[in-house]
Amino acid sequence: MFSTFLPGFALGFSLILAIGGQNAFVLRQGLRGEHLFWVCLTCAVSDALLIAAGVVGFGALAGAFPWVEPVMRYGGAAFLITYGALSLRSALRGGAALKATNDAGAGLGVTLVTLLAFTWLNPHVYLDTVVLIGSVSAQYPNRMLFGAGAISASFVFFFTLGYGARLLGPLFARPRAWQVLDAGIGVVMWMIAIKLIVM
Repeated sequence: MFSTFLPGFALGFSLILAIGGQNAFVLRQGLRGEHLFWVCLTCAVSDALLIAAGVVGFGALAGAFPWVEPVMRYGGAAFLITYGALSLRSALRGGAALKATNDAGAGLGVTLVTLLAFTWLNPHVYLDTVVLIGSVSAQYPNRMLFGAGAISASFVFFFTLGYGARLLGPLFARPRAWQVLDAGIGVVMWMIAIKLIVM
């Protein structure tokens, strides 16, 4: 069980860690303590729906067209290598830092609409969840358990990020912290890519 669940959890967690608009928004909401439960839940459920679509849909597609699996596997590896390289480049350049604004907070509706735009209008979310997690899940006999690991990572990450933001705020106000995070993401992405290639 853990040999399938944990890789799903690790992949899902490492993909979510990337610095982006959605995570910065969740951090900001956490720092301000506004609509935090609904923000975290919306992110996690959105990820769960996309991951489930990737795991279930990709499995059916691979069964109907056997050539899809190797194409997606090597395509996923190429994406991970590129993604990792960009993270490592960002780590070398540095300069990123979280800035929490002090303006008046928005209502719940406006907050969730903004968050849904960050989530569903980002093309990378489909590559990460539907394509990448879906294609990697096909390497495991129990795709659903792999997907459950990735979904669990989303819930753990977003609720930890949101509710732990007050603790992380001072840390991620420092560009050096983002550099270390980016470097870690880059290394994890490359390790997963190598595993995909040699399978």
